[in-house]
Amino acid sequence: MHPAPLVSVVTCVFNGERFLREAVESILGQTFKDLEFIIIDDGSTDGTARILAEYERKDPRVRVYHHENRGIAKSANRGCGLARGKYIARMDADDVAMPDRFERQVDFLSKNPEAGLVGGAVEMIDGAGKRLFFDQPPLEDEAIRAALLSFGFPIYQPTVMMRKAAFEAAGGYRAPFVPADDYDLWLRIAQRWRVANLPEVLLRRRLHSQQISIRALRQEVFGALAAHALAFGKGRHLVGPAGEVPPISEEFLEELGVSKAAQQEALAGGYGQWIWCAARASQDETALELVEQLAELSRSAPVESVHVSNALLVAAGIHWRRRRPARALYCLGRAVLARPRLAGRPFRQALLFLFHKSWPAHSES
Repeated sequence: MHPAPLVSVVTCVFNGERFLREAVESILGQTFKDLEFIIIDDGSTDGTARILAEYERKDPRVRVYHHENRGIAKSANRGCGLARGKYIARMDADDVAMPDRFERQVDFLSKNPEAGLVGGAVEMIDGAGKRLFFDQPPLEDEAIRAALLSFGFPIYQPTVMMRKAAFEAAGGYRAPFVPADDYDLWLRIAQRWRVANLPEVLLRRRLHSQQISIRALRQEVFGALAAHALAFGKGRHLVGPAGEVPPISEEFLEELGVSKAAQQEALAGGYGQWIWCAARASQDETALELVEQLAELSRSAPVESVHVSNALLVAAGIHWRRRRPARALYCLGRAVLARPRLAGRPFRQALLFLFHKSWPAHSES
């Protein structure tokens, strides 16, 4: 075994052959070289294992481990448990790290011993690598904490480099919170350490159809609600001695003091965020499906009208771009019905938003 490196990079992959090579090469091509690259193959059935074997033969820094499908949290815990470095850098198998990412993060952590983790800005790209938009999360500890406590996600997991000591003290990822297990971990690390983001773009973050999961949306929202409640000390009697929690359900959230009305409002907000992300990633059909699910939710539970109206405006914009004027106007009308104040000045602004560009060349599908 080689001497312990300063940085251990941990990636978990399940059937990720489509983007895997680009992700791996962006790590092996870092300007910072003192690293090991731990890759957990979580029971892939495609060509992932073959690709990983190639890199393991070519570069001694690559260490690949295979196991049956256990899910992201258990796989990440295994990878982080195998890490020998002082710092653990997370990386997803479909993203692209900027060449100087680790160099910048190691420099920051070495100069800021009170910081438990550091993330950074991201450039969102689509499945083809086309730039979609730039996102700069808050930089300073106080602003990040405020965002965390208001159910924001101010830290992008695949940009994170954390101290192994901070990860271990927090107890690692907890499977019941997936896919909000990273939010849960950041809350627990922030209880003992300062947290930060760098202003530079550290990662090209990919948004694609396989990643935007409609099925996981409810569990993501409920996981975040549970993590938030537990961070404030609610329901400690429901947590086991090793930090284990039961499956997160509506009933469990109510035991934590999160009312059904609060659950539905948070779920509506989650729909809004994913609708926006799907639309920005040109995943129009996914966005439209989410809009209809949100509309259905609003018919069965109280939801703030702003969530429904904003979602319908996104749907109207999608239909307009696809040269479906009747559907666009129908969605616009539904948005006004959901939030009548749109009929005033905001309505005119909505019209400008929808129609300020000419129709694209492609026809309705």
